[in-house]
Amino acid sequence: MIQTYHNYDLSAMNTMALNSCADTAIVVHDEAALPSIHPTGRWFVLAGGSNVLLPSVLNATVILPRMLGKHILNENDDEILLEVKAGENWHDLVSHCTLQGWYGIENLALIPGLAGAAPVQNIGAYGVQLEDVLVCVKVYDWENSQFLTLSREECQFSYRHSIFKEQPNRYLITAITLRLHKTATRIQSNYGDLHNQALTLATAAGRDDIHAIDIYHAVIAIRQSKLPDPAILPNCGSFFQNPIISHGQFRQLICQYPTMPHYPINDALVKLPAGWLIEQAGLKGGGIAPILTHTKQALVLTNHAPQSATQHDIAITQNHIIVSVQQKFGITLVREPVWVNADGSYQ
Repeated sequence: MIQTYHNYDLSAMNTMALNSCADTAIVVHDEAALPSIHPTGRWFVLAGGSNVLLPSVLNATVILPRMLGKHILNENDDEILLEVKAGENWHDLVSHCTLQGWYGIENLALIPGLAGAAPVQNIGAYGVQLEDVLVCVKVYDWENSQFLTLSREECQFSYRHSIFKEQPNRYLITAITLRLHKTATRIQSNYGDLHNQALTLATAAGRDDIHAIDIYHAVIAIRQSKLPDPAILPNCGSFFQNPIISHGQFRQLICQYPTMPHYPINDALVKLPAGWLIEQAGLKGGGIAPILTHTKQALVLTNHAPQSATQHDIAITQNHIIVSVQQKFGITLVREPVWVNADGSYQ
């Protein structure tokens, strides 16, 4: 089943609350209907709208995947293979799985958006990325008019990147399959203050070991304490990727900034928190109105003029931050949200 609309208002369908209107919008409730869709010109897939920056006028066909459902493909005493339709809410999925005793995505709690959008950005938080648990992705290949299943390797995942960003307007994700485990004490907690908060919860529950449920609740608590609710203060989450630099550059910086938080990736590379760099550049709570960094988390850009702020306003503050951090640290920050052009192309 599909529904088609014209001059479709997208202002309430992006968490940055940018005023935007599309030529045509097609809501897809059943992937079986996809071969019958023949969008003219360029098309763009909009899922939960939590990681996009939309133009005021979008001269393209917007496809809104709203397929729902979860299905167990295989299960044993140790793990479960779960297929999830693209339209499922991501946080609701994390909550469902964690409460069922299916673990592996609890670190990704409270990330806004839909399940189908998760592979595009290879979403990640607190030391876990989607690729750690993803088995495959079902897609409709617009280029060849056929349904395909792409393995994790074929998705070409890297940090906040995938084949879906590399080849825009080719694939529409219809479902993802996750491999989750059932060992409550098999966790990832070595990121920021997550371990201490999770340990506090475990102790309060009378346990010596941290369980996945503690990670789940700790992640939610941390995110709620630092990140604004988009329904109250429009934002699209983390605005910049955490930069990855060489050990040589890191050694130079750590001499100047001994307290700089850092996360070694391997013998050659180190990841730095972009929020810390922005804060040290004096921009926490700052920017250029109406787009300002959040007072509790400098990595988040917030919109203080919902429904009237534009992409141009975003660009002004974005560039101001990039230049400031570059001048102070010699590091060039990279935007995380997808920038959608007026013709439906994106970058």
